Amino acid sequence: MSIRRVLLLLKPLDVYPTRPTGKISSPLSLVRNPQILGYLDDRCRIHKDTINFCQDVLQRRSLDWKTVVRNNLSEPIRHVDLVITIGGDGTLLQASHFMDDSIPMLGVNSDPTQVEEVKEFSHEFDATRSTGYLCAATAGNFEQVFDEVLEGCKAPSELSRMSISLNGQLLSTCALNDVLVAHPCPAAVSRFSFLIKRDGQRSSSLVSCRSSGLRVSTATGSTAAMLSAGGFLMPILSQDLQYIVREPISPGDADSHLMHGVINSDQTIHVTWCSKEGIVYIDGSHVFHLVEHGDIIELSSKAPILKVFLPSHLLS
Repeated sequence: MSIRRVLLLLKPLDVYPTRPTGKISSPLSLVRNPQILGYLDDRCRIHKDTINFCQDVLQRRSLDWKTVVRNNLSEPIRHVDLVITIGGDGTLLQASHFMDDSIPMLGVNSDPTQVEEVKEFSHEFDATRSTGYLCAATAGNFEQVFDEVLEGCKAPSELSRMSISLNGQLLSTCALNDVLVAHPCPAAVSRFSFLIKRDGQRSSSLVSCRSSGLRVSTATGSTAAMLSAGGFLMPILSQDLQYIVREPISPGDADSHLMHGVINSDQTIHVTWCSKEGIVYIDGSHVFHLVEHGDIIELSSKAPILKVFLPSHLLS
């Protein structure tokens, strides 16, 4: 794989609140924890340093590259040989929504968690930084990993994604992590039914639910919200999906085992929305589609794969 054209996709700097300057103008300023402000300043600095370092590496390799802030993405990514995301898993996820199965992606965790820092501030605040689960590099090893990619010594993995159809219309965005179907108000009850089909024929009985919604994840997403909700880890390269009904209201004994399960790669889950209003969230809160009573959502792993250079420990 020849790499000459590179897109550098950046997490924006304005996600880190800035330290207030000048004279204190509000009594509320007095309650701010200076340790937290210093911590946020440091996160911003490290992120900037990582960006500068990666740009310097690309400059020294005499490649044709350009930089784009992720919030400015509005069209499919084309005409590049490699996308490098600098930020964390959120930046990589956002980039995936604009990519097909032809361009590989390399994630750089620009602000990895520092164990000693977490211990130091454990009694003051949560000093956990970026997880970067899918990021194969940090500033510390980016040059080595990037050279391995350029030399063809490192191959991208093919991650399964999820296709979403609404009333028979395929949505343009594929989910890399998960899809959540829920009421717009998290405190409200979601009413829906679902069943699993294979080749258009039923593979399961119809399950009707009143709950906090339905989450369906890919193997990649099984490590995130799905795991926190009581799901299980799946092999990272699996093409199956996993679903879980969130906080079901008094599930019957006969249906309790149907509240959580696997959707095989040759199956599709069909969800009928039975509430007045609802939302289909794709990979978090930024990409969503409104649904209403009677709408049908179909989810399957029949979507273009995503090529990602993964950390070696995920493949062992």
